[in-house]
Amino acid sequence: MKYDRHLYTLEELRQLEEWFEGEEMPEEMHLDKATYIPNLKETVKRLCWQAEQCYENPKMQGCIILLERIKEKLSE
Repeated sequence: MKYDRHLYTLEELRQLEEWFEGEEMPEEMHLDKATYIPNLKETVKRLCWQAEQCYENPKMQGCIILLERIKEKLSE
């Protein structure tokens, strides 16, 4: 089975980073049953840095997917 994955552009990544800059974030987050983030602000900062380094590589976009999941959880 082949999955069609969205390859993020630098512009889309910048928009995601801007969203986080304007967002009030808690100190920690339970993203799901298996994912606990003890320092959310630092984690988002590092994920954004990692995303900027590898956004062009479709196999290395896990950091962007994680940022999208965090954004979705914060938006709830």
